[in-house]
Amino acid sequence: MHNKTKKLGVLASTAICGNDISSSVLYVSALSIFYAGKYAWITLLIVAFVLFLFRKIYAEVVGAMPLNGGAYNALLNTTSKSVASFAATLTILSYMATAVISANEAMHYLGHLIPALPVIIATIILLSGFAALTIGGIKESSIVAIVIFIFHLTSLVVLSSAIGFYLAVNGLDVFMENQNSPLSQGSIGSAILFGFAVSMLGVSGFESSANFVEEQQRGVFPKTLRNMWGIVSVINPLMALFALALFTVPVLQTDAYQNTLLVEMGEQVGGNWLSYLVAIDAVLVLSGAVLTSYVGVSGLLERMTLDRVLPGFFLKRNSRGSSYRIIIVFLILSISVLLITRGNVQLLAGVYTISFLAVMALFGIGNILLKVKRSKLPRPANASWISLFLAICAVTVALVGNLLIKPRNGLPSNFTVFLDYFIPFFLFILIMLNRIALLKLLLNVIKYLFEPIQRSVTKLNTRIVGTIHNINQQEFVFFTKQDSLETLNKVMLYIKKNEHTKRIKIVHVLKEGGSVTDQTKQEIEFLDREYPEIDIEFIILNGEFGPKLIQELSKKWKIPVNFMFIGSPGDKFPYRIEELGGVRLII
Repeated sequence: MHNKTKKLGVLASTAICGNDISSSVLYVSALSIFYAGKYAWITLLIVAFVLFLFRKIYAEVVGAMPLNGGAYNALLNTTSKSVASFAATLTILSYMATAVISANEAMHYLGHLIPALPVIIATIILLSGFAALTIGGIKESSIVAIVIFIFHLTSLVVLSSAIGFYLAVNGLDVFMENQNSPLSQGSIGSAILFGFAVSMLGVSGFESSANFVEEQQRGVFPKTLRNMWGIVSVINPLMALFALALFTVPVLQTDAYQNTLLVEMGEQVGGNWLSYLVAIDAVLVLSGAVLTSYVGVSGLLERMTLDRVLPGFFLKRNSRGSSYRIIIVFLILSISVLLITRGNVQLLAGVYTISFLAVMALFGIGNILLKVKRSKLPRPANASWISLFLAICAVTVALVGNLLIKPRNGLPSNFTVFLDYFIPFFLFILIMLNRIALLKLLLNVIKYLFEPIQRSVTKLNTRIVGTIHNINQQEFVFFTKQDSLETLNKVMLYIKKNEHTKRIKIVHVLKEGGSVTDQTKQEIEFLDREYPEIDIEFIILNGEFGPKLIQELSKKWKIPVNFMFIGSPGDKFPYRIEELGGVRLII
């Protein structure tokens, strides 16, 4: 349970995820112009519209189930652990790519100020520094994020004002020249398609707020979505328009302007002082995006570990409440990726693009499943079916567009690079999900190969059987409302498919004067016969079902709250789902 005194407000929460999404202005306008040319600002406005649709989608899903994990949490409560873990793997890859790309790009901008800077070493130092900051606590991290966020917005206001003054004096001749010039290649449709596809990278970070929602004060989450949408909708199209008003399209499509567009814009309208300001801002806000990756991945992996998808090793916390082992492992993975790519972070573009867009699509699918399977679950917002399908289709188009883009500079395709990183990650998750079957397989192999060495085999057999027994000894609880036999059977099938256990308590809480029918008792006895491999214990308690009773039973039976299940509550249920402390919805 998180300490309520450490909950984050609107500014802190917006700053943590806003640094990531607002840093996109440093590269997304240039990318969009490279593919869409003079239509870049249109593609960025389309992206703003798509993000507007996703505001309601995220607000509905997270509002109904305000728990860390983002798309993983949405799919875990509507499908199975395997499907949810698929989404989690994509999210982890997205965060890893974000951390490495942002840190490396930040040091490249710093290299403009310090030409002799060793970029690779400086990137490792930056990644390590923000890991240490995150280990120090999310409250302390948020202070740094706020400072960076405010400086970034101030810098953009200064740059925009300088550009506005420059255009007022020099006119819009360059912009009109660009608008009147024909496309260098392709049609208007292909220009807008590929421009939109790459422009969707400008909303990377929008999913981050959902991964640390438990650290936010109540009511803050939808405000962070609104703020991030406002930032992207104004800044990114505006900077594309400014760029087209300052430089011709052929100039903007050169490598120099692709890498440091805003620095070149500052140099053009204000000279060295403004270009230095933009470079410093780029270093800071890209560093803030690294912080966002650490905070987001910590919330996600904590949730996965609590659900026993990952080893309990990761749950160890320090005195400040940070899961430092998760952060350290993520740091090691990020540094290894940086060293393997030798600083050529373009190789991570495939991972970054496909994983991030796939996560957004899966979040939309999670919303569909929530509407269909958990229709009775109260929620503060409702995304319409039309907006939901439009949003999923838009993200799918962007994903396909990125897959169709031909690699530049002889690099492998996006999908090839994505698979190189996705397959090992997901294999590890699959191993964890199927560890009982793999342990049994290992046991049989050992018996076959080492039967002649009877004593060694017997000793090893005892240990592995003990491990399996310990895993299966974890007891689970389902709170029933005298559900029908069909519903109770669905509960047993879910537990048998998704959890490793041999013991379950089916608990019915009776209010004063209540009673349990003979039919309910007979149905429990029937289930006990149908599932002989699971020990079913039917318990009748007097009292009122709620957070207090759940916590009392958790302590009394030594069963974690996230191993307790309920059916979807209706509108008259007196408690919000997050007040129950992590109880899982399974029907």
